Amino acid sequence: MGLADASGPRDTQALLSATQAVELRRRDYHMERPLLNQEHLEELGRWGSAPRTRQWRTWLQCSHARARALLLQHLPVLVWLPRYPVRDWLLGDLLSGMSVAIMQLPQGLAYALLAGLPPVFGLYSSFYPVFIYFLFGTSRHISVGTFAVMSVMVGSVTESLAPQTLNDSTINETTRDAERVRVASTLSVLVGLFQVGLGLIHFGFLVTYLSEPLVRGYTTAAAVQVFVSQLKYVFGLHLSSHSGPLSLIYTVLEVCRKLPQSKVSTVVTAAVAGVVLLVVKLLNDKLRRQLPMPIPGELLMLIGATGISYGMGLKHIFGVDVVGNISAGLVPPVAPNTQLFSKLVGSAFTIAVVGFAIAISLGKIFALRHGYRVDSNQELVALGLSNLIGGIFQCFPVSCSMSRSLVQESTGGNSQVAGAISSLFILLIIVKLGELFRDLPKAVLAAIIIVNLKGMLRQLSDVCSFWKANRADLLIWLVTFAATILLNLDLGLMVSVVFSLLLVVVRTQMPHYSILGQVPDTDIYRDVAEYSEAKEVPGVKVFRSSATVYFANADFYSDALKQRCGVDVDFLISQKKKLLKKREQLKLKQLQKEKKLQKQAASSKGASVSINVNTSLEDMRSNNVEDCKVSPGDKMEDATANGQEDSKAPDGSTLKALGLPQPDFHSLILDLGALSFVDTVCLKSLKNIFHDFRDIEVEVYMAACHSPVVSQLEAGHFFDASITKKHLFASVHDAVTFALQHPRPVPDSPVSVTRL
Repeated sequence: MGLADASGPRDTQALLSATQAVELRRRDYHMERPLLNQEHLEELGRWGSAPRTRQWRTWLQCSHARARALLLQHLPVLVWLPRYPVRDWLLGDLLSGMSVAIMQLPQGLAYALLAGLPPVFGLYSSFYPVFIYFLFGTSRHISVGTFAVMSVMVGSVTESLAPQTLNDSTINETTRDAERVRVASTLSVLVGLFQVGLGLIHFGFLVTYLSEPLVRGYTTAAAVQVFVSQLKYVFGLHLSSHSGPLSLIYTVLEVCRKLPQSKVSTVVTAAVAGVVLLVVKLLNDKLRRQLPMPIPGELLMLIGATGISYGMGLKHIFGVDVVGNISAGLVPPVAPNTQLFSKLVGSAFTIAVVGFAIAISLGKIFALRHGYRVDSNQELVALGLSNLIGGIFQCFPVSCSMSRSLVQESTGGNSQVAGAISSLFILLIIVKLGELFRDLPKAVLAAIIIVNLKGMLRQLSDVCSFWKANRADLLIWLVTFAATILLNLDLGLMVSVVFSLLLVVVRTQMPHYSILGQVPDTDIYRDVAEYSEAKEVPGVKVFRSSATVYFANADFYSDALKQRCGVDVDFLISQKKKLLKKREQLKLKQLQKEKKLQKQAASSKGASVSINVNTSLEDMRSNNVEDCKVSPGDKMEDATANGQEDSKAPDGSTLKALGLPQPDFHSLILDLGALSFVDTVCLKSLKNIFHDFRDIEVEVYMAACHSPVVSQLEAGHFFDASITKKHLFASVHDAVTFALQHPRPVPDSPVSVTRL
């Protein structure tokens, strides 16, 4: 039924009127808005269909979102502080912050002496960097500040650039200390620049080259360096400055030589302080569960030793060296001395890497224990900003302390609010209470340092544990320890890193090579030397290496393959070439002899030869006539018969025909599952393996190659007419199955095989 029949004339007229109206509007639209030319289209594509004000607003909104995301990424305190659970965490952070501050006060004073600086600069280094890390750090439990290893590294730099004596003349202590402070603060700025730069370009993975045995050996050697550096304060000796390689040995020899000059009062002070601290630490270990917080042995020792020294006049009566004047208040910021950058760049990079390695190692330990994540790149930025800003305020480079971090965690610390509280407590001491410790004996600070080295010196027992667990790790530990002791901290780290990388190369040069056998009734292949149930497949050799094949071990791979296969491949190839060469020489001599005889016969019987030639021509004509009478079918049968006879005829170049021993296998399968990459040397080595084993009538296949390795083989033009992808198999079992079905090499047969 039509539309007019269904709706009636009026409805039809109304529909037509509406259609005409729509058409008129469309015409008016196109008349008012003509078609855009190319210029208008480009302008429209450049700015979009929205107005420009809206585009600028959108761009500003996107820029604001990016800036906000970048700010939150590099300022983590804005993320976690608004969500801080005050009721659950604040009390624990308060107790933890106070405990850490109590430890940080004596350690700051003591480690400043390690750095060769006046003690008050240790307090500065315990305030500014800690507060900066509170803003930028991602670890909730590590305690940033002065650390013995970092301090002794700084001390080696300050003593070399601002020595105790110069040309056998004593330098003014005030001038010397000012120069050392300038060197240490400039070093801190340079360390901060290195760490921030490495963090911004995401070089946090750099610490992966510092293995655990290397770090433990290095920190143990650094602990020995710290211990030796404090002997002059324990015995009250004045030693000359030593720096560079063997400086530790020279210092020990000088201490031994000057022991008769020791001050008894200083030795007694250090011994009493050390014994008291050890007793307090033992009590803390035994009463750990009963005590709400550890007994502050260092703080009590500072207060008691300062009071005794002031009351008994240890400096004036007994000649005990004391800390001296500690200026109250903060110092103004000072620009670094850029002229020292060229002298400090090597030491700064070493200190930056060591400080970050120690911090990230501890940070990851606590993060795994408490279930959160530490961003290694942001940690680099946080430590870098702590050292950079701290250097401007005359601090020396810092990292995190193992002992303080453990105290911060064990006393209930949940976040870096504990670090902020400890830094504020140190600020109070700097502003008001620091000058009270002017009579504190330096021997007490040396005792505090030596007692706190107990944990790192315990790492000497790593020798026994690594001997039982892994001899290669033991070798890394010993080389790192010895290099750091003999060559000092900066050169020792470089030598140990280079040695550990070379050891990795050496270990890949000597991987485990094995011949695989099949576990009965399975597709599993295991080393026949280790698994008694695994049996070799008759006629097939399966060879595997436990490491990738590259330029450093390609020759070892080929040699091990030929040795494990039980066939002297090179000898067979050389013998085969010699026999073939002899055969060719014999044929050549025989041909030459026949030609010579023919020439002699031709010269002596010229007439008879001509008659024989005529006779032979007549015979050839008659034979041709008879051949023309032979049917084509007979010719095809004769050709087929001749071809079959040729195919059945043995090849004179085979090992059997030459009288050489044949291998007891016809196929070799290379299990390349361990390959993670291939280089040009590996490609050439694999091609040589194919050619050599084919010369002794053994076909070679490759199995279990990963897709990236296959892509690299293709890029290196490994595959050609003789080595095709038909020689690739997804698994060893597929290759074995194919090899058993094709016991002799058929390189050109169009057989469908399993490919990657």
